[in-house]
Amino acid sequence: MDKYIGRLLDNRYEILEVIGTGGMAVVYKARCHRLNRLVAIKILKNDYLEDEDFRRRFHAESQAVAMLSHPNIVSVYDVSTSISLEADYIVMELIEGITLKQYMQTKGYLNWKETLHFGIQIAKALEHAHSRGIVHRDIKPHNVMVLKNGSVKVADFGIAQVTSSTSTLTTEALGSVHYISPEQAKGGRVDNRSDIYSLGVVMYEMIAGRVPYDGDSPVNIAIQHINGGAQKPSQYNPNIPMGLEQIIGKAMALSPKDRYLTATAMLYDMDEFRKTPTMVFAHQTEQVTGDTQVIPTDRVQEQAEKQTIAQRKAGQTVKAPVPDQDKGSKRAEPDEEEEEGRSRVTTIAIASCVVVGIVAIVIFCVLWAQGVLFDQPEKVSVPQLIGQNYSTLRDYPGIVVVSQGEEYNSEYAKGEIIYQYPHAGDKVNAGTKVFVKLSKGPAPKLERLTGLKLEEAQRRIDALEMGLKIAVREENHATVSAGTVLRTEPGEGASLTTGQTITLWVSKGPKTVYQEMISVVGLSYDNAVTVLNVTGFDNVIPNYVNSDRPEGEVVGQNVAQYENVDVKTQIVLDVSNGIAEEPQEPDEPQDPQPSEPSQPSQPEEPTPPEEDPPADEPTEEPVTLEYVFLVPNRTEGYSLSIKAGDSWLVEDMAVGPDTATVAMTLTGNGIQSYDLYIDGEFYATETVDFEPDD
Repeated sequence: MDKYIGRLLDNRYEILEVIGTGGMAVVYKARCHRLNRLVAIKILKNDYLEDEDFRRRFHAESQAVAMLSHPNIVSVYDVSTSISLEADYIVMELIEGITLKQYMQTKGYLNWKETLHFGIQIAKALEHAHSRGIVHRDIKPHNVMVLKNGSVKVADFGIAQVTSSTSTLTTEALGSVHYISPEQAKGGRVDNRSDIYSLGVVMYEMIAGRVPYDGDSPVNIAIQHINGGAQKPSQYNPNIPMGLEQIIGKAMALSPKDRYLTATAMLYDMDEFRKTPTMVFAHQTEQVTGDTQVIPTDRVQEQAEKQTIAQRKAGQTVKAPVPDQDKGSKRAEPDEEEEEGRSRVTTIAIASCVVVGIVAIVIFCVLWAQGVLFDQPEKVSVPQLIGQNYSTLRDYPGIVVVSQGEEYNSEYAKGEIIYQYPHAGDKVNAGTKVFVKLSKGPAPKLERLTGLKLEEAQRRIDALEMGLKIAVREENHATVSAGTVLRTEPGEGASLTTGQTITLWVSKGPKTVYQEMISVVGLSYDNAVTVLNVTGFDNVIPNYVNSDRPEGEVVGQNVAQYENVDVKTQIVLDVSNGIAEEPQEPDEPQDPQPSEPSQPSQPEEPTPPEEDPPADEPTEEPVTLEYVFLVPNRTEGYSLSIKAGDSWLVEDMAVGPDTATVAMTLTGNGIQSYDLYIDGEFYATETVDFEPDD
C-alpha cells in the first residue's frame, strides 16, 4: 500500500487515493480539513528529494505559478514541505475530467471546430501566463484537462521549467518529445514562442489524428523537430480548411522569428478564422514543410479538382479543352533551307530577349533599392501605451490601436492599458494594428454571505455580473435554521475571477433524531417534563383534564410507550386539575340502606394542617428558565452531553461548526451545577442560580 494513503499532511490534508503518476511526482486525491474541500496533491518522488537545488527551484517556480488566476489554468493553492513525512508537495485544484490525450484517443481525430475550440482556450491560458513572465515549456495534450462542460484547463505551469534542466532524451521523455520545439531539442534558449510551437503541434495532432513527427526513440523524434519537413495535416485529413492549416503552420515554423510572436497574435488569427472559416490569410506563412509561400496554390488547385469531381458526380457538364483544329491536318513538309533560316532567326530572338530581360531586371533592382520605382512603406515607432487610459487615448499617426478586451488588474485603474503588442519602440509599417488589453480595475472580493438566506446570497453573487457559477451543498446544523448559508468557498474577502465557481454550504436544520418514548404517567408534570427533556424530547405541553388524581399528576400522554418518534415531536401530557368528575344519577331509586364501600374501610389518619413556610426560607416550587451554555466554537461539528447531578440532561446532542452557544430550558431550585462533556470528554462545569431576583 502507498505510504501516504490515509496520512495527514501538515495536520490539514488527508491523503485519500492515487489518481495519477508522472515522471517526477505522484498525484493524490485529498481532503482539506480546514476548508472541507477535495483537492489534488502532487508529491515529489524520492529521487528528486535528494537534490536540494531542484527542491529550491521547485518551490520558487510553484509559488510563482500560484499567483496565476485564469479560467483555463489549473489553480495552485499551496506549496509546502511536510517534515514528518519527508514530502515536498503542491496543492492544486481537483479537476473532474479527462486529459485531452485521452479525449483524442477516443475520437481518433477531431473536426476543425473542436480543434479551434480547444486551441483558443489553450492559447488564452498561454497568453495569461506569458503576460506574467511564466513559460510552460511542456505544452502537450497530457497536461490539458477536458471538463464535462467542454472547457479545458492547462496544468503543470512552471513545473516543467524546473524539470527541464534535469530531463534527458530518454524513453521517459517520449511523451513530451513529440511536442518540443526545435530550440528545446537543441538545448537552446526557450521563450513564449516555444509554447506556441508546442500548441501548433497539439492542434496538428487534434485535426490530423497523429503527431507530425514520430520514431522509435526520443533522439530520433527530436532530430526530426530540428530538421522539419513534416507532412501538412491536410495529407491525413483533407477536410481541413486552408486558413486553419495556415495558423498551425505558422505556429510550427522552425525558426522562432517566423512564428507568432505572442499568443495574443495567434488568438487574433484564430478569432478571424472563426468568424470567416473560408478565409485564406494573405501574409507569408512558413509551412510545416519549411516552404515559404504567399497562398498555398496547391490547396486551391486541389479544391478546384474536388469541385470538378463533385460536378461530374452531380451530372453537370464539365468543359474539356478544345483541341487545335490544325493538328492532324496535312501540311507541306518545309525544306531544309527554310528550316535552317527559321532556326537562326529563333536563336537570335531568344538571345535578344535574354539580354533585354537581364538589363530590365538590373534596372528594376536599382530603382527598387533607390525607392524610385515604388514608394517604400513608411516605418513608424510604436509608442508606449501601457498605463494610458484607452478612452482618452490620443491619435498616433501610423498605427491603429485595437482593444482585445478587458481583465481584472490591481496595478492599473479601470480603462488603462495593461498590455500591448507590438511593444513600445518596435519599428512597424505605417497602418499597423497595435493590440492592447485593458484593465477592469482590481478584482472584486467576495463579501460576507454567512448568515444570509440562500436566495439572498445567490442574488448578491449574480449582481457582480462576472458569470460566477454557484454550487450549493447542504448539511445538518443543530442551531442554524434550514436555508441559511453556513460558509462559502472561497471564503469572505477572496479575490474573484470571471466564471469562477462559488460553493455555498447551506443548513438543512437539525438532524432528525429518533428516540423510544417512555411512560411518564403517574409523575408530576414538572418531573415528567424534566425526564422527557433528559431523554431528548424538548417540545412538551400540558393538557389539563378533570381527574380524581392529585392536581398536577400526569394521567395520560399522546405518544405511547416504546414508540420510536422524532425528538422534535410535540408531546402532549394530560395533567389532572384535581377536580373529580361528578357521578352520574342512577336510573332507578336507590336502596336507602348504605351501600358497601368500594374500598376497604379503614380509619384515615388526620391530615395535619399545612404550615406556612418561614418567610426567610426560599420557596420549594421549581423554577423554569431559559439558560445559554457557552460551548467551544469549532470549525467542525461535535457531540455535546450535559449532566445534572446523576442524571443526563442532554446526551450526545450534535453541535454544528461555528457554534458558540447552546440555549436550553432548565427547571430546578436553588443553585445547581451542570457538567459539560465534548465528544465524551469532560469540558467544563457551569453553575445555574434558580433563585428568583428580588
